[in-house]
Amino acid sequence: MTRRRIAIALTTRGNYAKMKSTMRAIAADPALELATLVGGGIVQSRFGDYRPIIERDGFRIDAVIDFLVEDGATLAAQTESAGRAVTTTGAAFGRLAPDIALVIADRYEAVSIALAAACMNVPIAHLEGGEVSGSIDERFRHAITKLAHLHLPANDEAAERIERMGETRERIVVVGTPSLDLLAAVDLRDAGLVARAPGGSGDAIDWTGGYLVVSQHPVPTESESAASQIDETAAAVARIGLPTAWMLPNMDAGGDGVARVLDALRARGIGAPLRFYPSLPLEPYAVLLHGARCLVGNSSSGIREGAFLGVPVVNVGSRQHGRRRGRNVIDVANARDAIEAAIRQQLAHGRYASDPLYGDGHAGTKIAAALKAMPLGLEKTIAY
Repeated sequence: MTRRRIAIALTTRGNYAKMKSTMRAIAADPALELATLVGGGIVQSRFGDYRPIIERDGFRIDAVIDFLVEDGATLAAQTESAGRAVTTTGAAFGRLAPDIALVIADRYEAVSIALAAACMNVPIAHLEGGEVSGSIDERFRHAITKLAHLHLPANDEAAERIERMGETRERIVVVGTPSLDLLAAVDLRDAGLVARAPGGSGDAIDWTGGYLVVSQHPVPTESESAASQIDETAAAVARIGLPTAWMLPNMDAGGDGVARVLDALRARGIGAPLRFYPSLPLEPYAVLLHGARCLVGNSSSGIREGAFLGVPVVNVGSRQHGRRRGRNVIDVANARDAIEAAIRQQLAHGRYASDPLYGDGHAGTKIAAALKAMPLGLEKTIAY
């Protein structure tokens, strides 16, 4: 039997957290073969080079796609990085000859990976299409949907939106969010997972006590305001006075200004223990998130994993605008007074009930089954 080769390109720490259970399911299926590409932030020391972690988890890295220019920290660098991602990924597809390229979500390099696949006649499966997410991600996500041949949305609402975009129903399979698969398997009470995690810098924090987690990324369409937006969040967090674990941001335009603000924050502190992480594997991050009294920022992990874990979330700014969210999220503007008030409201509320809004913890096996059954033709026609 000829096995289908499934190419997955990992470019951020979130990509690997999202795809690990799917990669395991593909590797375990005798009808499928996994080809792993890595590039972008996931191989940069500044963001935490994940190659040793990926290989330690038992996966072979089949290609490195070197596309990131100046950490993608300006609009010009982001644009050049996107172009290089097309050519480097296309060359890797030429060597690896995958049967299907599995494209993840909505980042700028995801569009480049999808374009490379389309130009190399590689059918595309798209994870987490059909969602409303705001900012530039909104346009990227729907552009990939129109290039894709198989759609793997997280919920029924997203599936309906994909169908209304002219995609045929038989090529839409609701699978959930695969990062939840790992959360369901982790001992969330094991604070030692966080304590033993490498790469952190700054103050020691008692992970069994009360603390905040901050995860806030630049918004590329608001790159000129990225530094001031992070400064507003930092000021609000300092007023709260709780120990804080700060996850460093992704490789997005505006990141240069954010880096300067965070360097200054590191120097002056917040009047409470403050620890920075360039990245964390999902297992310790799940424990960190589960134990937090509140997650502050604009990461989709507050919308997805936060709902599943019942963690109180303060979602800041426009980055997640329009994305379906659970009762655990309070939305606020990029203003320190509003952020502080929302954090205090969430601290007073405490934990929420778990919400299966984005899946039930079995997405990886569903994705592998859908990839095995996917028709491999390249042609597609709008369905209305």
